[in-house]
Amino acid sequence: MLDLRLTNANVITMDPAYPAAREIGIWRGRIVGLDDAVAALPAAHVSDLQGATVLPGFIDAHVHLTWAGLTEGGVTIAGATRVDDALAIIADAAAARPAGEWVEIHGYDQRVLGRHLTAAELDPISRGRHVVLLHTSGHAGVVNTAVLDRLPGVPHDNGLLGDAGLTAMRGVRPPYPVAEIADAIERSARTCRSEGVTAAAEAGIGVHGGLISYSGAEAAAFQLLADTGRLPIRVRLMVAAEALHPLATHPSDGIARGIDLGLRTGFGGDRLSLGAIKMFTDGGMGPRTAALSAPYAGSDHSGDLFTDPDVIHGYVRDGHRAGWQLAIHAIGDRAVDLALDALEAAQTAHPRPDARHRIEHAGLVRPDQLPRFAAVGATAVVQPSFLWYFGDDYAAIMGEDRMAWLYRGKSFLNHGIPLVASSDRPVTPGAPLRAIQFMVTRTSSSGRLIGPDEPVTVDAALRAYTSNAAHACRWESVLGSVTPGKHADLVVLGDDPRRVDPSRIAEIDVITTLVAGERP
Repeated sequence: MLDLRLTNANVITMDPAYPAAREIGIWRGRIVGLDDAVAALPAAHVSDLQGATVLPGFIDAHVHLTWAGLTEGGVTIAGATRVDDALAIIADAAAARPAGEWVEIHGYDQRVLGRHLTAAELDPISRGRHVVLLHTSGHAGVVNTAVLDRLPGVPHDNGLLGDAGLTAMRGVRPPYPVAEIADAIERSARTCRSEGVTAAAEAGIGVHGGLISYSGAEAAAFQLLADTGRLPIRVRLMVAAEALHPLATHPSDGIARGIDLGLRTGFGGDRLSLGAIKMFTDGGMGPRTAALSAPYAGSDHSGDLFTDPDVIHGYVRDGHRAGWQLAIHAIGDRAVDLALDALEAAQTAHPRPDARHRIEHAGLVRPDQLPRFAAVGATAVVQPSFLWYFGDDYAAIMGEDRMAWLYRGKSFLNHGIPLVASSDRPVTPGAPLRAIQFMVTRTSSSGRLIGPDEPVTVDAALRAYTSNAAHACRWESVLGSVTPGKHADLVVLGDDPRRVDPSRIAEIDVITTLVAGERP
């Protein structure tokens, strides 16, 4: 007997061998058959979907669940458009915490306020607290003097910190409790699921003090949720490269550095497992720290590499040889050059045909870099919604000559480069349908066309969030298509993205999201 049979559905399977179906049979969390193979089987429950569209659950290949959950549940100045209003929110937040404690404020963006805030402005309203304003990009922040006093020698501009400064700040900020991290993860994962996401890759956990770390025991928060049935979606955990350290292994193993016990990509179970090694090569476009080969338009500044290139080469070489999948953050084209150089060197020295290394963001890719991208076998993991929300700003700082290179779509596909979409939430809201709409229309929220040669078909955009994302996360045997034997992770939509006006894709209702055949 089936546990559940879905009937009268418009099933887009994303499986070339069986592209469409009307019925799905589910047993013990798995898809056991489609259409006639299950139509006559008894079922404990039968759900008539009345023509609704069913897709494999969306896979968000690059998210920050802890950060997103803390943002959802914390204090934000995202709605403030005037400096005075932002300072008032910060003052209230500081007053609500005991003296000496740390107060983190989310949603900071100098573009909205018209300029950066300063330590001098934060000090009078801090009331003895350590105040940190976290930039929406994750690659900058403003802190008060109480924090700066804990960071002797760290460069800053009147409290404005870049990537290196944020990393140093996290090293002196007390770690979050595991229980608080777990609550944040659960909160943001439920939001993901409400938008049709059934699986995600958490883009970096690791040692306390890293750019993307909240505790040295952050993995324990994910495991706590999985053990207690509170993890609403499947998660692959990327491990920050800084967590690698020398291991006592046999020379023939080729493991110069790793994490304890030699664990690597793929370890874990159906709900929680290890993904790639995550490393940074540069910052972000919002705070103008992405590393470009030519200056930002109207300036003499070209951004910054995150660290010495030799350090990146070392992480890539050692992680590649030890059998890890690599996820390399590279937004600017100079950073993409570094990522490609390192991958080429690693593959030349130690060939791994199915390594599936990824370049995260690939925000600005020159035409000459596309053949190299394909030759090294890298996957492009892009964030289409960046251009929906920030496209006008990004186009302005790139200028007319480079704006067509931003967060490419069709050019990757034309060069045989796997195209995967993701959100990088909470940098922007993470709804996949919004991102899919942008991939098809290439139109920002203001109506500006960005990259007129880069639109992809609706089918290609859906693959970027399903089958291609599953392959990039090494989930293709169990996720990414509505195929017998795979997990019954499904999203039910109120309309077919292929049949509505492309400008309305983001408006399609998410009726429900099933993980292992179960509704929320």
